[in-house]
Amino acid sequence: MEKQSLSIIIPNYNGARTIGTCLEALVAFSDEACEIVVVDDCSQDGSVGIVEKYPCKLIRLPKHSGASAARNAGVSGSTGDVLFFIDNDCIVTAATIPRVRKIISEQGPNVVVGGTYTAAPYDAGFFGEFQSAFINYFETKNVGAPDYLATHAMVIRSGSFKENGGLTEDFLPILEDIDFSHRLRRNGFKLIMDPELQVRHVFNHTLGKSLRNAFRKTRYWIEYSLANRDLFADSGTASRQIKLNGVAWLATVVLMLFYTIFGQQSLLVPLPFLWAASLYMNRHLYRAFWKAGGVWFALLAGSYYSLIYPAAIWSGFFRGMFQYYFKTGLKKNNIKTG
Repeated sequence: MEKQSLSIIIPNYNGARTIGTCLEALVAFSDEACEIVVVDDCSQDGSVGIVEKYPCKLIRLPKHSGASAARNAGVSGSTGDVLFFIDNDCIVTAATIPRVRKIISEQGPNVVVGGTYTAAPYDAGFFGEFQSAFINYFETKNVGAPDYLATHAMVIRSGSFKENGGLTEDFLPILEDIDFSHRLRRNGFKLIMDPELQVRHVFNHTLGKSLRNAFRKTRYWIEYSLANRDLFADSGTASRQIKLNGVAWLATVVLMLFYTIFGQQSLLVPLPFLWAASLYMNRHLYRAFWKAGGVWFALLAGSYYSLIYPAAIWSGFFRGMFQYYFKTGLKKNNIKTG
């Protein structure tokens, strides 16, 4: 049977550090029915020169327009019947493209399939290892009916992508794939998460980068969730497990502060129950940490997730709340004065 043509779409903006490694792996592991399409979003770091060394189609945007516009331009300039989206800091493995081919052969036109990061990242270091195991677990815990599919590994037929309007270009700086996933589901498409469809991610995370990443993603997620009224949804890396962990952390901070001020031990009574509930709810995540890096990594990653990571999440939460209600207030004011 003749293979369906596959277009691999990669947006690139100042990705000189990783785009060469990304394309090296794609060239090594792609088959004869693949085309690689890189859309450069006005990079300033020499990325284009690196891309030009590889056998791929290069599309250069006339102005910096964001990842959604880059992906849409990549689709417009592609020729494949099927699209496979990845990022410029994602590295395919020998198993990735064959897995995409298997998905194409098994799934109908109204099914969109997502993949995830490998449990271990491409680069070494605790914070990257934490993030890779963290995302792998939360993105694959609901394979039959995921809330969204991420564009770091998404397989969709070209016709389906175009018929559904592509990615929204005047959206938030991130989360456009979540918006697209929700639109697909409203339009009758079925979303499936395939845990075996994996790419290795280059994180280059430090403590600061890890916390800034958590802050930024939470900030925009809160804006989006408030606008869509699904703040309490059990959604991937915005899972109820993370939310309960955050509630336990914030309650500890607040009640310990009140205890310090008022000296009443009864204020601390709820804390053991909250943490017991959080630990129980997150038991599978801690097991995923253990499987990814062993006992010591699990202890360190679990401690980081429980005791430090929530500070960035709550900071992002309150910033997102402020941004949403500030924008909402401006819109209402415009309506009244217009």
